[in-house]
Amino acid sequence: MGDHILAIDVGTQSVRALLFDPQGHLVHKVRVPIEPYVSPQPGWAEQDPDYFWQNLCAACRRLWQEAPVPKDAVAGVALTTQRATMINVGRDGRPLRPAIVWLDARRTEGQKPIGGLWGLAFRLVGLTDTVAYLQAEAEANWLRTYQPEIWRNTHKYLFLSGYLTYRLVGRFVDSVGCQVGYIPFDYKRLTWARKWDWKWRVVPMDERMLPDLIPPAQELGRITPQAAEATGIPVGLPLIAAAADKACEVLGAGALEPEVACLSYGTTATVNTTSRRYVEVIPLIPPYPSAVPGAYNLEVQIYRGYWMVSWFRREFGLREEQMARERGCAPEDLFDELVEAVPPGSMGLMLQPYWSPGLRRPGPEAKGAIIGFGDVHTRAHIYRAILEGLAYALREGLEWTQRRLGVRTREIRVSGGGSQSDAAMQITADIFNLPASRPHIYETAGLGAAIDAAVGLRLHPDFGTAVAEMTRVSQTFYPRPETQEIYQALYERVYRRMYRQLRPLYEEIRRITGYPPR
Repeated sequence: MGDHILAIDVGTQSVRALLFDPQGHLVHKVRVPIEPYVSPQPGWAEQDPDYFWQNLCAACRRLWQEAPVPKDAVAGVALTTQRATMINVGRDGRPLRPAIVWLDARRTEGQKPIGGLWGLAFRLVGLTDTVAYLQAEAEANWLRTYQPEIWRNTHKYLFLSGYLTYRLVGRFVDSVGCQVGYIPFDYKRLTWARKWDWKWRVVPMDERMLPDLIPPAQELGRITPQAAEATGIPVGLPLIAAAADKACEVLGAGALEPEVACLSYGTTATVNTTSRRYVEVIPLIPPYPSAVPGAYNLEVQIYRGYWMVSWFRREFGLREEQMARERGCAPEDLFDELVEAVPPGSMGLMLQPYWSPGLRRPGPEAKGAIIGFGDVHTRAHIYRAILEGLAYALREGLEWTQRRLGVRTREIRVSGGGSQSDAAMQITADIFNLPASRPHIYETAGLGAAIDAAVGLRLHPDFGTAVAEMTRVSQTFYPRPETQEIYQALYERVYRRMYRQLRPLYEEIRRITGYPPR
């Protein structure tokens, strides 16, 4: 039996096949870029489910061609995917329509309000609007309302992880750690909700449409002959349950204890803390399943997080992109130079990164804002203000978490695209006033999935040992006292007051323009 692990990471921008050894070294990597979605109507984001599968197959086949170790060195497989991408399949396992990708913005207004005792309870605690928001956002409600025939013919309603698991092992099963979305899942008990639970009324469906759930680090099934032929993965190899990409990032970054927080500077920016105790940082917004069985990830999201950085580079960073090609260096190096040309605090330019509305903190009326403009400000100031604004927002989220959990964070690990920027790492350390560490590899989601597999295959006896053996930091950035003072003042005296001061104006904008919709 081999001791290497194949981790497959199906993200928003690419599919990656990653080969790890038991010490967490990335032996080989294949990355296949993908189109995140097509948009047949404004606000829609869809993709052919078979497109994900075909690119998964292509990544694996290339891996076997290029990897420096033979197939028989591999002991098992783990899968992690983007969250909340939904697929309807028929009895034959074939998709009935395109997948609704997590970036989709369609809503289903006019759903019947929750009545009875649950409705009364929500009114008493002021959560009626929150529940209505959940009803409108749920993809299942849109499908049931506007595509009833497809909904009636749906045999299983799956996350992308569940669909790809079916393609690999021929069973309708999924990991507990992948259940993040608008489904009747009991996030406290980490299983499907009881029949009387209010979630079945928010998202009505037949419970038989949902897959069987397997905890992380347990076997989902064995690679079928059909999957082996398509992917090159040896037939009969075990597929071990991992978790969704953010949960795997947290584990792969080594944030196993609540005192170590994990920031993800990805398309959606998040701050996560692992807890064995169920705690709702924001009422009615549950912690998500961890990649560790029986544990939770307390998460605060900035939905359009590092998307703003990509947007800036696309709209204003052509010069740096061209210079990087000419010099043969990474564009990140030149963007870091842009940041370093501006003093900490961006000479008073403050950004609130609510480019997409929130649910409760911030509320659905929220909008993004940049204040403090003067004639000295350039695009470099705006770029730095974006990085600072994201860090302010994530610090605020971590403080909410610390208060609810009763734990003080001692260090942070940073993953995602933004972790590759030294400037972003230093800004993070300064604004949080904590050491900020970059993991030893960029592929933390894949590594987290590999850790689940390593424990499940008994390559390591437990998660503590696996994390100690397979994760480490490559570089730590420490807060600079003089810079931290500036950020502390701007955070306490300006940033934390921005939303409260601007909220009445956001509400007026919403009333006048109808955006965001109620």
